[in-house]
Amino acid sequence: MSTPKIAFIGAGSVVFTQGLLADLFAFPELKNIHIALHDIDAERLATAELAARDIAVQREAHPRITAHADRRAALDGADFVINIVQVGMGEATRTDFDIPARYGLRQTIGDTLGVGGIFRALRTFPLLRSLGEDIAALCPQAWLLNYTNPMAMNVQYLAQATGLTRVVGLCHSVYWTMRDLSDLLGVPYEEVTYRAAGVNHQAWVLRFEHDGTDLYPRLDAMVEADEQLRRRVRVDMYRRLGYYPTETSEHSSEYVPWYLRHDSEIERLRLPVGAYLRIVEQNVAAYEKTRDALAAGAPLPVEGTMEYAPQIIHSITTGTPRTVYGNVPNHGLIDNLPAHGVVEVPCLVDALGVQPTRVGALPAQLAALNRTYLSVNDLVVRAAVEDEPRHIRHAAMTDPATAATVTVERIWELCDDMVRAHADRLQPSLRAILGT
Repeated sequence: MSTPKIAFIGAGSVVFTQGLLADLFAFPELKNIHIALHDIDAERLATAELAARDIAVQREAHPRITAHADRRAALDGADFVINIVQVGMGEATRTDFDIPARYGLRQTIGDTLGVGGIFRALRTFPLLRSLGEDIAALCPQAWLLNYTNPMAMNVQYLAQATGLTRVVGLCHSVYWTMRDLSDLLGVPYEEVTYRAAGVNHQAWVLRFEHDGTDLYPRLDAMVEADEQLRRRVRVDMYRRLGYYPTETSEHSSEYVPWYLRHDSEIERLRLPVGAYLRIVEQNVAAYEKTRDALAAGAPLPVEGTMEYAPQIIHSITTGTPRTVYGNVPNHGLIDNLPAHGVVEVPCLVDALGVQPTRVGALPAQLAALNRTYLSVNDLVVRAAVEDEPRHIRHAAMTDPATAATVTVERIWELCDDMVRAHADRLQPSLRAILGT
C-alpha cells in the first residue's frame, strides 16, 4: 500500500477536511497519496478541492487529488474511507434544539445522547447503510474511519446493519483532555502516561502518571484550592465519581440527569445552553472565509490537528506502531459493559490494522453511567434495525437528561413532533406518529 487511496465522504466539511489533509501531507511517506473527495454540495466540493491543492503545495506534497459528485467513484478502490458527513447540516441541527426547547428540554451540544443525539443518528443511519453497501462492493478491504456523531450509535449501527468489520470511530476528546490536564498541572504531555476507557464522550481517565507517580493527588489539591475549577461539570463529576471524564463540561452535562434541568446548576456550573447552535454559525463563517480566500487566490493557513485518522493511515501504510483511542464494538474489551455496545479504548495500530486493547472491568460507578448511555444507543439502533418506531420513544424515555425533565407522556409527544420534522430523512418504517 505504497500510495493508498483515501476517500473523504462529506469533504465539504472544508475546515475539518483541511486539518486532516495538513496532517496527512506532513508525513513524508504520504505525500503522493490519492485523495478522492466527495460531497453532494457542488460548491463545497469545489472549495474542498481548491483547499486540498493549496495545502498540498504548502506541504510540498504531490498527491493525486480528484473530486467526485458520485460517491461510488470516490470509493472505488479506496484503502481508507473517512466519513465526516452531517446529514441535514445546520437546518436539522436547529430543529434538534428548537423542538425539544418547547418541551422545556435544555441541550448544549445535542449530538451524542438526548433527543438531539437520537434524531441525528436516525437521520444518519440511511446514509450509513448505503455507504456500507458501497464499501462492500467497491473497496471491501478498506478501513472506514468515522468522525460523524453520534459516534457510538453510528459505529454500533454500522456493525449490526452493514456487517463491515474494519470500522473504527475517532474522536479527539481523550487526547485533548490529557493535553489540557497536563498543561493544568504544568507537566509536559510527552512525559505523561495515561489510560482511559469507557464510551465516547463519557470515557474516564483510569491512570494518570508522571515518572511513575500518580498525578491525581496533585489534581485534587489544585481543584480544592481553586473555586473556579470547581465550577465545571467535569470537575464536579470527578470529585463525586473519583475519575476524570474525558469530555468537556458542555457535553458531559447532557449525559446525566443532574445538571441541565436546574437553573441553579446551570448558573453554578456556567453551562451554555444551546452552545452548538453558535458553533454551527461559526463553522459556516469559517467555511465562507475559506471559500472566499481560495477564490481570491490567498493561501490558507496550514496547521496540524493531531487527529487520529492520519496517524492510523500512516501506521497501517508504513507499519509504524502507535496507540490511539478508538470506538469499537465491545466484544469483551470492558467486562462490565454490554458486549454489543461500542466502547472507547486504547488501540494499537500497525500494518495489521486497528487492534483494540482489553481493559477489564471499569469501577462500578463509572460502568453504571456507561451502561445507561449504551442502553439509549441500543434502543436507537434497534429502532432502525428492527423497523420499530416505539424504540425511538423507549430511547428517549431511557435517556437520563430527558427523563429527568419531561414527563413520559410529553416525551412521546416530543418524539412525534421530531418525527414529523425529520420525516423525509428517516427510513420509512420509522415515520409513524404514535401518539400516547
